[in-house]
Amino acid sequence: MSLPLIIDKNTTLLILGSYPSVMSLRKKEYYANPSNDFWRIISFVIDFDIEWKWYDDKIKIILKHKIGLWDVYKEADREGSKDVAIKGFIPNDFSVLKNHNVKNILCAGKEAYRSFEKLKVGIPFHYLPSTSAANRITSKEEKAEIIKKFL
Repeated sequence: MSLPLIIDKNTTLLILGSYPSVMSLRKKEYYANPSNDFWRIISFVIDFDIEWKWYDDKIKIILKHKIGLWDVYKEADREGSKDVAIKGFIPNDFSVLKNHNVKNILCAGKEAYRSFEKLKVGIPFHYLPSTSAANRITSKEEKAEIIKKFL
């Protein structure tokens, strides 16, 4: 089972992963693996270092900056944490976004983008290169600039 939707009435940008890593599921925290660059990238975006803050504080800070988090998949069959290992899945119910102010969705990684594209949700969505340690082709600063464009 995935992690809960992180959103409030002010959220205008939703960042979607495909499905949480094994570590994230165990800790019940988005982007819990310290090798993932997500929180470092968000620190660039908001110009404030949140990487070493407690998880609850990170969530309060990103919500203050109108950023929400979720995953495309509510459930998925996968050994390990790699997206390529996802076999069967059930998508999250994106109809709940009708009750919110989300203007743009950034799909973090190819799997999230391809899967979300098929769901036809009706909110503009865009590709964000994965923040995983496995994808360091695009710099943290370049990824931060992509996110900033949609805030």
